[in-house]
Amino acid sequence: MIKNNARRLFLLIFFLGPAVIIYTIFSVYPLIATMSLSTFTADSSGARHFVGFDNYIVLMTDKDWRDPFWNAFLNNIWFFIIHMLVQNPIGIAIAGLLSLPRLKFRATYRTLIFTPTMLSVVIIGFSWNLILSPLWGISEGFLKFLGLGTLFRPWLGLESSALITVGLISVWQFVGIPLMLIYAALLNVPSELVDAARIDGLSHLRIFFAVKLPLIAPTIGLVSILTFVGNFNAFDLVYSIKGALAGPNFSTDLLGTFFYRTFFGNQLQLGSPTMGATIATSMFLIILIGVCIYLYGIQRRLERHSF
Repeated sequence: MIKNNARRLFLLIFFLGPAVIIYTIFSVYPLIATMSLSTFTADSSGARHFVGFDNYIVLMTDKDWRDPFWNAFLNNIWFFIIHMLVQNPIGIAIAGLLSLPRLKFRATYRTLIFTPTMLSVVIIGFSWNLILSPLWGISEGFLKFLGLGTLFRPWLGLESSALITVGLISVWQFVGIPLMLIYAALLNVPSELVDAARIDGLSHLRIFFAVKLPLIAPTIGLVSILTFVGNFNAFDLVYSIKGALAGPNFSTDLLGTFFYRTFFGNQLQLGSPTMGATIATSMFLIILIGVCIYLYGIQRRLERHSF
């Protein structure tokens, strides 16, 4: 008995030990260090002093910090809503079409749709800046060719449309991820249920909504929470398209770009690692609260649909 327990302990350490060490070094320690740094402030000489939760109070009450924070937070919510209302429904619809048994060239369609996800964010940001540019972009000429030239606007240069435009570019890039996850879930739907529904005279559309969709509800929930986490960590696409200032007039500013400017500084302000750590910790808490709401409030209701 003792030898068996020792053998199990050895196997656990042998197989899980390296992963635990790597995870601790690259995830747990940076998180703890960031949370610790957020409780300090630095004076003009660079010396740090412990201030407890004062940085969080400043972030929530000082107008110079409060307004940019809430602006970035609300933009993040809108960014998330765009993905939930556009990206995920499109992913579900395309996955449903690709799961049709008689559809030809399914592998080709999957590859083409997933290709933007594999491209560098820098390439995507630069390319869409060129496409939508009112000076040398092709979008205006393309709309004129279709007889819709009057609809053209410098969408990335208008406060009212810049965030929506960046959000749609992000949807175009990442729609392949929910597509693949939902497509895999659809392939795992028991064929007996589909055959029974087909015998009952249900059409492909009715089978999808009445049989398949309820069964893949847990996967859709997983895609939703992954979308939430990814959107509230978003930074690179906004930075590659609009830069650190997330213009025009911070209309595309997200928590990620706000953190970047605060921590590293830019032409408008000096960097503050302590306030940057405060914002990073706030981002972590926001994501943690969202994930907990999903796990304890939504996932349990979806588990009854699992198969």
